[in-house]
Amino acid sequence: MKRNSPTTTNRLGPGEYVPDPTEGVQRIEDLPRPKRLVMQRNFHHAPCPQCGRPATRKRTFQRHLHDLGDVFTGRPQEITLTYSQHYCPHCECYFNTDMRDVAPLGSHYMHRVIQLGVRLVVEDGLPYRVASWHLWRDHRVFVPFATLQNWVEAGEKSPDHTRRLSGLGAE
Repeated sequence: MKRNSPTTTNRLGPGEYVPDPTEGVQRIEDLPRPKRLVMQRNFHHAPCPQCGRPATRKRTFQRHLHDLGDVFTGRPQEITLTYSQHYCPHCECYFNTDMRDVAPLGSHYMHRVIQLGVRLVVEDGLPYRVASWHLWRDHRVFVPFATLQNWVEAGEKSPDHTRRLSGLGAE
């Protein structure tokens, strides 16, 4: 049985140079198209957050989220999340399916993008513009530097912001 020697295998290891497939691209149209993924949070019935009784689905909506991309193909990832809106006749209220485990309310980015962006600024000490460039160059997700600044400043105002960071160096 013949084993592959390190010179004949084509595997990439840590620290090895991976060429940037988007290097030298001048036009936006020439960038690789995002990889599209589909997620579902579409249920027929869901418990009402106020009274706990089952509520029926009234409508469905779609939300588009950005996630960390694939470095080897150079493609960002866009997630289309289909979710349901429900109506509770007892409380007479509308509510959406809970999606807080995927992304914060109103955000266009998934939790791991936010955590990585905040970690780059807070723990690594990168300026906002450099951190924004790092997220695109190494993770294929575009985050405007002002959005990074908002995430960091929002974390500083909340009393439990250390729990949302990676935990390295936090006592």
